Amino acid sequence: MSILFAFIAGIVVFTIMRVFATCLYTVRPDQRAVVTSFGAAEKLPTVHPESSDSENEEKKRYDYPQLRVIGPGGPYFKMPWQEVHKVSVATQSVDLSWDPSKRQKTIEAVTKDNLTTGVNGQLRYRVSESNLYPYLFGVTSPLEHVMGYFISVLRERIANFTDPKGQSLISDEEMEGDNVTSPSVELSEGVSINDLRKNLPLLNQYMEEQCSHTTARYGIELDAALITEIDPPAEVDRALSAINSTRNQVAADISTARADSEQQITMSARAVEIASNNAQAEVAPLRELAKTLAGIKSEGGSECLRAYIRNLRVPLFKRANRVVQTTHASNQIGG
Repeated sequence: MSILFAFIAGIVVFTIMRVFATCLYTVRPDQRAVVTSFGAAEKLPTVHPESSDSENEEKKRYDYPQLRVIGPGGPYFKMPWQEVHKVSVATQSVDLSWDPSKRQKTIEAVTKDNLTTGVNGQLRYRVSESNLYPYLFGVTSPLEHVMGYFISVLRERIANFTDPKGQSLISDEEMEGDNVTSPSVELSEGVSINDLRKNLPLLNQYMEEQCSHTTARYGIELDAALITEIDPPAEVDRALSAINSTRNQVAADISTARADSEQQITMSARAVEIASNNAQAEVAPLRELAKTLAGIKSEGGSECLRAYIRNLRVPLFKRANRVVQTTHASNQIGG
């Protein structure tokens, strides 16, 4: 009888210790916990959704309640019928090609000019402590939903992306500086893959803005979108290289032509300036002589002017080999 009693007592003690041990739990510093009783979580009386005010219909749809969140520490005690859901709130990263349903190395997207390109990169995210209800109870796999949503928005953006700076080979500043009214030179209508590669920061910023309300939908807060590679097929890449080489060559030829034209304009301006200076130098003595003759005539009269002119002719007569004198000229000179 004593052996049976001891056996029963041992079973009771073991059961109590086992249950007591499972009722204690701790929460790490990078974790948050939510306790449910028979599957129901303890909700707070106030609700503070973080959905966008511009989407009222979606705001009502994703108006999830706030839960009582247990912070780091412990040990905490729970009842045997309660269950603890621990969630890591540390920042994590995941590749864009991550998909639990299939294995893939890149994400395919179609550009606006119907070119299929591969997109690679990473997403940095963390679970929102104030939106644990949608993460734990809203959807079965919240990260998979976020990745699907992100890739859908990314493909739509790539299909409609246009370079905001345009495709001009001559910048607008240069056009305004030269007072040119003709449109800038264009090599082609624009290659979307080149536009995407040049504007990766703008693309990442757009994706972060569009995915800002995933916090209220899925309880995951997007920290950063890092799209690092846009790789078209090999044959398309070779064609793009040829196009880029041609664009660079055309841009170099335009720069050379502009430099030559500026040099010619500068040389022409200097030639005009030199010719103007020479003409002024030749005209200056004539103007001084005219002033001198006008002064002589005004002070001494016409006779004084004739005498001055006659005296100026004397050196010329000395250097002349032959002098021809006409009657009309001798009358004017005075015989």
